[in-house]
Amino acid sequence: MREVLEGLQRFLEAGGPVLWVIGLTAVLLGALIIERYWYFRWDFPQHMTKEVERWSERKDRHSWYALRIRDASIADAGARLNHTLPMIKALIAVCPLLGLLGTVTGMMAVFDVIAVLGTGNVRAMASGISRATIPTMAGMMVAIPGLYFRSRLQREMARRVEYLSDRLTLA
Repeated sequence: MREVLEGLQRFLEAGGPVLWVIGLTAVLLGALIIERYWYFRWDFPQHMTKEVERWSERKDRHSWYALRIRDASIADAGARLNHTLPMIKALIAVCPLLGLLGTVTGMMAVFDVIAVLGTGNVRAMASGISRATIPTMAGMMVAIPGLYFRSRLQREMARRVEYLSDRLTLA
C-alpha cells in the first residue's frame, strides 16, 4: 500500500499543480455520480410512491386542474432527478480544459528550461514535457468515464419520469 501511495505522489508531482485540481474535480464528479445513483435507488422510489398514493386518493383525475396537478408532479419528479446533472455536465466539460491548462503550464516549463539551458539538456526538458502530457491524459481519463455515467444517468432519469407518468393513471 505504501508503494502505491508513493507512486501516486510521484505521479501527482510529475503532473504539476493542475493535476491536483483535476484530481479534486474527479473526486467531486465521482461523489456527485454516486449521490445520483443513491437517490435513484433509495430516495426517489419513496418519493414516487408518495406521489402515486396522493394521485390515487384524488377523486377528480380528468379535469383541467387535475391534469395540471399531474403534470406538475411529473415535472417536480423530473427536476428532483435532474438535480445535480448540470453540475456533473459542467465538471465533465471542465476536465479536458484543465488538461489543456496543464499542457500549457508544462510547455511553459519546457520553454523556461530552453531559455536557461538551451536545447542541449534533454533531461531538463523531459520533466516539462511530462508535466505537459500527464494532465492532458488525466483530464481525458476523468471526462470519458464521466460522459458514460452522465448518459446513463440521463437515460435512467428519463425512464423513471416515464414510469412515474405511467403510474399516475387517468382512470
